[in-house]
Amino acid sequence: MKTSRIIWIVVAVILVLLVFRGCSGYNSLVTLREQVERDWANVENVYQRRADLIPNLVATVKGYAEHEQETFTQVVEARAKATSINIDAANMTDEDLKRFQAAQGEISSALSRLIAVAENYPDLKANQNFLELQAQLEGTENRISTERRKFNETAQLYNTAIKTFPTVIFAGWFGFKERPYFAAQEGADVAPTVEF
Repeated sequence: MKTSRIIWIVVAVILVLLVFRGCSGYNSLVTLREQVERDWANVENVYQRRADLIPNLVATVKGYAEHEQETFTQVVEARAKATSINIDAANMTDEDLKRFQAAQGEISSALSRLIAVAENYPDLKANQNFLELQAQLEGTENRISTERRKFNETAQLYNTAIKTFPTVIFAGWFGFKERPYFAAQEGADVAPTVEF
């Protein structure tokens, strides 16, 4: 009788420990998932800040370079395309993130062309409003880089957690899915050629 009671107590203790470990693992996964979603919201926030700066920048450049209509159209179209892409952080896929990155890359390319146009207009380059907008845009690009890095770090912690034992068991049971990372743009590994 004593032996069976001891066995039942040991089994009960082991079950209680497993339940507590399960709860702890689940709660950790939820916390990490929420951090990934928070960091994604921060990424979207800085991209939105950049999108909000574009109309003012285009309007300022337009005042000096009216015959550059094609460049203005490209910038406006790229902005419209990028702001139309909405990604649900809870169900983000690699394809979603690649589509988002491609649209943001189009904005970056269009903005580079717009800034290059400004180089042809000395009065514009000296315009205080233009200089201020250009500085804000540079600061926003730095924020984008920082937030993307933070998102990748948090996604890496989350992805590691859902793949390690024993939380991999709970991740599978409760539908925790791997999150994609931001990757370098194609051709980013090749240094640009500078000619003087």
